Amino acid sequence: MAEESRQWSEGRTLAAGVVGNVLEWYDFGVYGFFASIIATEFFPSEDPVVSLISAFGAFAAGFLMRPVGGMIFGNIGDKYGRSVTLQLSVLCMAVPTFLIGVLPTYEKIGVAAAVLMVLMRMLQGAAVGGEYTSSIVFLAERAPTGKRAFYTCWSFFGAVGGILMGSAVGAFLSNILSTEALNAWGWRVAFMGGIVVSLSGYVIRKGMTEEAGEKPDKMPLAEAFRFHKLDMVRVTGLNVVNAVTFYLMFVYAVTWMMNNVHLPRSEALDVNSLSMLLLLLLIPIFARVSDAWGRKLMLMISIGGIAVLAYPLIRLMHHTDPLWILGGQMGFSVLVALFGATIPAAMAEMFPRKVRVTAVSVSYNVTFAILGGTSPMVAVWVINRSHDDLAFAWYIAGAALISFLVTLTLKDRRNEPLV
Repeated sequence: MAEESRQWSEGRTLAAGVVGNVLEWYDFGVYGFFASIIATEFFPSEDPVVSLISAFGAFAAGFLMRPVGGMIFGNIGDKYGRSVTLQLSVLCMAVPTFLIGVLPTYEKIGVAAAVLMVLMRMLQGAAVGGEYTSSIVFLAERAPTGKRAFYTCWSFFGAVGGILMGSAVGAFLSNILSTEALNAWGWRVAFMGGIVVSLSGYVIRKGMTEEAGEKPDKMPLAEAFRFHKLDMVRVTGLNVVNAVTFYLMFVYAVTWMMNNVHLPRSEALDVNSLSMLLLLLLIPIFARVSDAWGRKLMLMISIGGIAVLAYPLIRLMHHTDPLWILGGQMGFSVLVALFGATIPAAMAEMFPRKVRVTAVSVSYNVTFAILGGTSPMVAVWVINRSHDDLAFAWYIAGAALISFLVTLTLKDRRNEPLV
């Protein structure tokens, strides 16, 4: 009976780390997949490129709030416990997600519609700033020896699963609804459906307990900056490739395939969903490998591969045959799974318990605030200026080079205890 209870507790622990990320990244994914519709409904312009850039600007606004959320929820997590943060963050995401689904459009209330959309994105961004990194720390601290990457990878698994679910919902709605119905109300269904995941997450996380640990002497952020500044810089640099590659290849890619490769929306979403399904399946497998081989080697292989293969894979995706496009995006799935399964554990292992949530949250979210949310907007601008549909590949390669140089400075701590 004791063994059965322990296994159930382990399963619930992993579920608690996964479920909040499913909701939060489901919403971010849905926004990216329906960006072209949101652009016309909330940010209308005579120039469709300007309209699309504005829509992705609102997408970026959510990311700009992530460091703020990281500071707020990091302080709560380090002072009052990881489980408190996890329960709060999932509730803070549910409200704006649902409200986006019922917001009046520009046609009905004018510029106020655009303002409200940006405000909802900012509230969501703050919640995400606390959710993902708090769940990583929560899982890392509960992981048995030799299984830290496997445990923490489920946060990334949940994030990918959320975006995959958003892609699947988008593909389903695009296939069963006419273009008129999808533009009029179909996209709203995708947002309002997120409330179901939110309620499930709160129920799973309610009543979760955790081990007591050392509390920070001062404000966690001040202590983290004073004693762990260099490792915070490493986390920031390490995630440059993560922020740029992930959002360009699995969120913006749908819009790019539609506008630049001229693939129908339903086919673009199908390709994206299949690629993300492969990514999802590979994450726990590569996490096991990371626990066996070490963080540094895995990161060097994956990030170096992105630097070298970014242009060839995107060139492969710029094709009339969906199978070639799928092959190119699946190449990114393998490379992203390699570092996505490794980075969560590597970040958690850099900091002591009393500032771990704050240090990981702030340093991680600063990168995503600057590069993650802005990457789709930058990609649209670069392509429009250069008149080259493949130009954003060099942006990915450059980001990978920066993170690769940071990886060279890392120390592998996979066998060291978390203190």
